[in-house]
Amino acid sequence: MLTRDLAIVRFERGRVVPDLLCRAEHTRYPAYARQMLAVYREGTGRARRDLHREVERVFEGEADCDPRRVRAFCRLLDQESEYGVPARGEGAALRLTVFTRAAELGAGRSPGEVRTTIASEVGRPWPEVEGDLFSDAPGLQRLAAFRGSAEPEVLLSRYNVAQVQACLYRAERATVVATDDFKTILRYAKLAGLLHEIRRLGPERYRIDLAGPASVLRQTRRYGVRFACFLPALLACRGWRLDAVVRAPWGGHARLCLSSRLGLRSRHPEPSEFDSGVEERFARAFGGMRDGWKLLREAEVLWEGQTAFVPDFVFRHEDGREVLFEVVGFWTPRYLERKRETLSLFSRHRILVAVPRETVRRGWQVSRDTVVYATAPRVEDVLGALRRIAEEDQGGP
Repeated sequence: MLTRDLAIVRFERGRVVPDLLCRAEHTRYPAYARQMLAVYREGTGRARRDLHREVERVFEGEADCDPRRVRAFCRLLDQESEYGVPARGEGAALRLTVFTRAAELGAGRSPGEVRTTIASEVGRPWPEVEGDLFSDAPGLQRLAAFRGSAEPEVLLSRYNVAQVQACLYRAERATVVATDDFKTILRYAKLAGLLHEIRRLGPERYRIDLAGPASVLRQTRRYGVRFACFLPALLACRGWRLDAVVRAPWGGHARLCLSSRLGLRSRHPEPSEFDSGVEERFARAFGGMRDGWKLLREAEVLWEGQTAFVPDFVFRHEDGREVLFEVVGFWTPRYLERKRETLSLFSRHRILVAVPRETVRRGWQVSRDTVVYATAPRVEDVLGALRRIAEEDQGGP
């Protein structure tokens, strides 16, 4: 991703327009990208600042190029690079030795004699000593390896995605309307740690309302990064439209509108199977089947009126019975309140809820369908709750 100072964005008639490169308007950029990639692929051993200067030279004759665009390309290329970094304190120790001896030897000796003496004492040729004096400075770190793709289109695509991500740092809220990959998009939002509410708009069509960094948690930078991290995952999905409300620099608001038809691409991998370590630890401990119950991941989408709900797990018994299982994590008070409202709305379904002990201390009401846990739900506790539910369903005590 890019830092906020590298974001290039225009605000036009209430719309946010990020700096996006396209073949129709930026016909020379594929060639520029090819040259930039060559600078880095052939730049092993060169200092970071020299690589950046070479990239700047690529755009010397280009009138349509904001300086921030060049710096953004350099940052993206650096993110695909590995630089040699001296051991901690090594550069400072070398400078202390060289400068101290230079001060001691300086009187009555020529600079050449001083350098020769210091090099002899250090046991290294002077050019090597001089080159390593400030090797711990980022600009003088030397390229050890470049792992980026050789395809110019990949670099240009990364640039476009990064500029849109930078816009989302200032998003107050966003809405995603999803069709084809709704459950995958929802999982990505949960993995990104975004607070969300779901509404059903029609058959296989849902709306996910996301709270943004400027509306929760006192506008923390960390939450803004989470929002930006969600974008590449969203781009990997099909059938969606995003509408975000972004805070403008002067205090007003503007809209950022994106869709899966825009053509933005990402290299985002398939989503993790689980949203959190708590869920993963429980699923691993439970295994495939216990006492006739099989554990399934996000196997149901429920809706009540316009509200949709995807429980974390479904327990499906070999005789056909089902019990939904929702794992409540460590979230904000507002999130916990919304979770209570959602569970209440779907109370006609049999939902077993796992709640962390800390959340119970903060006021969560424990019911007969609640399992309290410390770090992850215990399999024995959950199986006990499932047995009790089965007895109740059969009219037992």
